[in-house]
Amino acid sequence: MKTKKIMLALTLSTLMLAGCKNGVDGNMLASSGMSAYKAATLSDADAKSIADQGCKQMDSENQLAGSSSKYSKRLAKIAKALGSNINGTPVNYKVYMTSDVNAWAMANGCVRVYSGLMDMMTDNEVEGVLGHELGHVALGHSLQEMKAAYAVVAARDAISATSGVAAQLSRSQLGDIAEGAINSKFSRDKESEADDFSYDLLKKRGISTQGLVGSFDKLASLDAGHTKSLFDSHPPSAERAQHIRDRIAQDKK
Repeated sequence: MKTKKIMLALTLSTLMLAGCKNGVDGNMLASSGMSAYKAATLSDADAKSIADQGCKQMDSENQLAGSSSKYSKRLAKIAKALGSNINGTPVNYKVYMTSDVNAWAMANGCVRVYSGLMDMMTDNEVEGVLGHELGHVALGHSLQEMKAAYAVVAARDAISATSGVAAQLSRSQLGDIAEGAINSKFSRDKESEADDFSYDLLKKRGISTQGLVGSFDKLASLDAGHTKSLFDSHPPSAERAQHIRDRIAQDKK
């Protein structure tokens, strides 16, 4: 019983911090009691099922590149190079038509890249970025964030974490969970782990690792325009580029 109380206290503390980040009232979260605890113990299978539905919801809210567009054709080549399976999870790649510079992946292998990012990067650089996103999936980071995003919405709306919970969620709730998951800020350690995963994946697939350096160099130019918030949770892009350069140099010895 003591262990359960400790787990519940830790859960509520985590949810209150997450709630502040996502605009949810921390006092309301604290009053959610066992509902919040159940949300935090959501099974991996249910979290991936929510990711399936959340990805569909995100696709319905964004303009997808047509199969004949230059973006889809480029991504098809990139996807073939990176592979369609990551540690047993099938990967599904699509392009959102938007000027935003972004890419993300969910725990179910749903990978989305924005045309704005593709406009500023070469195919090899996009491979490096998507390798990083696949790293978050393979290393379990995306699964953890999906659970955390669900926990916030479940606490807010008093949803119980029963089996098959994805079928109980409204489109609005799925959209909120998906947005929370993809907009979450990974720790610096997790970002660095995903960088190294991308490097190793590119090597394994016979893809030039220089693209990873190039992508960070270009992101460094964006870093310069943001003094706070957007890149705070990431190691500076210039440092990430240098880390990859160091790994390339080490491999040549």
